[in-house]
Amino acid sequence: MEHIIADFKSITGPVKPMHSVNNAPVYKFATDQRITNIEPYRAAGIPLARTHDASFYATYGGEHTVDVNMIFTDFDRDPEDPDAYDFTLTDEYLDMIEAGGAKPYYRLGSKIEHWQKKYNTLPPKDFHKWAVVCEHIIRHCNEGWANGKHRNIEYWEIWNEPDLDPDDSQHKRCWGGTAKQFYELFNVTFRHLKSCFPHLKIGGPAVAGLREWWLRDFFASLGDLRPDFFSWHVYAKDVENVQQHIRVARRLLDEAGLTETESILNEWNYVRGWEGDDWLYSLRMEKALKGSSFIAATMLMSQGEPLDHLMYYDARPCGMNGMFSTDWVCDCLKGYYPFWMFNQLYQQKNAVEVTRYSGGVWAAGAKGEEQNVMLAYYSDDDQAPAKDVKVTFQNVENKNGVRLEYYCLDAEHDAALVREEIFTANEFSCYIHMPLHSTWLLRAVSL
Repeated sequence: MEHIIADFKSITGPVKPMHSVNNAPVYKFATDQRITNIEPYRAAGIPLARTHDASFYATYGGEHTVDVNMIFTDFDRDPEDPDAYDFTLTDEYLDMIEAGGAKPYYRLGSKIEHWQKKYNTLPPKDFHKWAVVCEHIIRHCNEGWANGKHRNIEYWEIWNEPDLDPDDSQHKRCWGGTAKQFYELFNVTFRHLKSCFPHLKIGGPAVAGLREWWLRDFFASLGDLRPDFFSWHVYAKDVENVQQHIRVARRLLDEAGLTETESILNEWNYVRGWEGDDWLYSLRMEKALKGSSFIAATMLMSQGEPLDHLMYYDARPCGMNGMFSTDWVCDCLKGYYPFWMFNQLYQQKNAVEVTRYSGGVWAAGAKGEEQNVMLAYYSDDDQAPAKDVKVTFQNVENKNGVRLEYYCLDAEHDAALVREEIFTANEFSCYIHMPLHSTWLLRAVSL
């Protein structure tokens, strides 16, 4: 029997924002043909929504949204001129994020370009001018410049996946220049933005992998610069693989002297492989129960690792959205419910020590007004047997007893309340039969 022990006397730090996402809810401020997922999005308590790839989706505003070249459409114009910018649909998209209860995390740069001809991923003609354009986008969003707002967006990310393709590639999907050119762009932009906004968090560059040669050269190029955060991506079929990447990212930062730089994993999802049958299988599983357990297990694992933020890719209606139906966006898929469940930990604020005696069941616990434990059983082996799990609650604050509520996410239940028990002791155990790819939330509510 698997055994999980949660010690509610041992506070290990805050519950971290492991349930952030890429992109906004779907919402039209005009009432015509409105189909929306804004209520479940809000109920999930999503902390941050990264803006990358927003311009792929028409309801967000499509090609007129977020990307620097789509806001400042003529690079020959004066970046000090408010009339040189088109903010209308980006403003509306950011309003969608805020209406969904999240804070925007703004990616400066462009979406990925998979097509043969590249338009917005080529190096800017003038790196300093590009940085000044970014400055004015920030001033519009945070300081009201050019009829803007005061959104207090904290995180500003420079570019996306500049390392995705090698220098000699004929198909550079995210950065059309060389690695050395990108290092220069990042340095120029970071230095300028940090001088303008010392109170904001400036960083990036959302690397596609943890290629150590690329990163060591990148970190060395920074000299005395200290990004506020380092962002990176990983797609995997095993939770342990993500765990290993988290530890490597932190090690590389520390070795570079960037000990105070946050580590942010802001693209991740289940992927068995990127080609052929493996890719088709991955897309199907992302929208199925298996994908939901990978989501839950990754969140729970990450809570205990040296990671500051976790942002799922993607909440935008697309093939990799396991949260909401692509066409009927008001319909929640299995992958939505781990976000709601983890938020029940996040709301308690204080993470507690959890000890796992298990090879496949991941867990985390939290203490606040409630004393909660969340469990997820994930394996990439679709034939793995069910597990019986003993969960021990230690040092429970229990003046008048607690009601232990069992919420189940499996093939038949969508984070539904399926069982209740009353406990009056400060230490007790409960027992759960966990089918493969099931997720459970145990809420100890004071009576």
